[in-house]
Amino acid sequence: MNPNKALWEKGDFTRIAQTMRKSGAALVAKLGITEGLNVLDLGCGDGTTAIPAAKLTANVLGIDIAGNLVEAGNIRAKEEGLTNCSFREGDASDLHELKDETFDLVISIFGAMFAPKPFEVAKEMVRVTRRGGRIGMGNWIPGDPTLVAQILKISSAYTPPPPEGFISPMTWGVESNVIERFGNAGIPKEDISFAREIYTFNADCSPSDFVALFKNYYGPTMNAFEAAEKNGKAADLQEELEVLFNSQNKSSAENTASIDAVFLWVTVNKLPGR
Repeated sequence: MNPNKALWEKGDFTRIAQTMRKSGAALVAKLGITEGLNVLDLGCGDGTTAIPAAKLTANVLGIDIAGNLVEAGNIRAKEEGLTNCSFREGDASDLHELKDETFDLVISIFGAMFAPKPFEVAKEMVRVTRRGGRIGMGNWIPGDPTLVAQILKISSAYTPPPPEGFISPMTWGVESNVIERFGNAGIPKEDISFAREIYTFNADCSPSDFVALFKNYYGPTMNAFEAAEKNGKAADLQEELEVLFNSQNKSSAENTASIDAVFLWVTVNKLPGR
């Protein structure tokens, strides 16, 4: 099996996604979506941003490598009565089933950054975007002190080294890499802009119980715990994550967690004539 597919079909990311709904909807609300806009959501999961976009009357296609998340997304869309939103399996680095210049807006929120072959990902995103359209990416930032970058940093310290040639998904959080990748796909530097934004995870449980969600349902953290168990270091990993979650929790209510994570927001304009 494709290792990336195996990673994201491991566990059940929908359990994490439930803590991301409010921020997902808030992010989509700022994208200027209008009725009939054709939107592609790459690495869409179960629809945290695809479904809010469809509720704003866009025509939305969500693509994800994980079959279980695609199934969950289609169930959610049906339950919401959204006939303008559908989900299918696909690889962000190879969208051969999609025609050139099909979408007005292509978004990927913490999704396509995890696909292998980043130059191919950028190329495909540009290819399927119509001239005059936009691409928006939300990418975690390497070394950032907030939640997700630190989860991934801590987890990587307990897992075996990646295979030769592996390109970290966190490299998408470096502006120069983004410029290089989209530049290779034909987008001039001046048509790419960046901003730092905040994504808030809201969980109806204590920070320590929130750690358990990642331990049991988030592929990268699950792999880290499996490796740590073999090395007798699972308790150390657990402690590091609990310290992280409790120290960054900004909720004062009992048995609730509200934790911010900073990310890099990338806007790519595919201008007419480019």
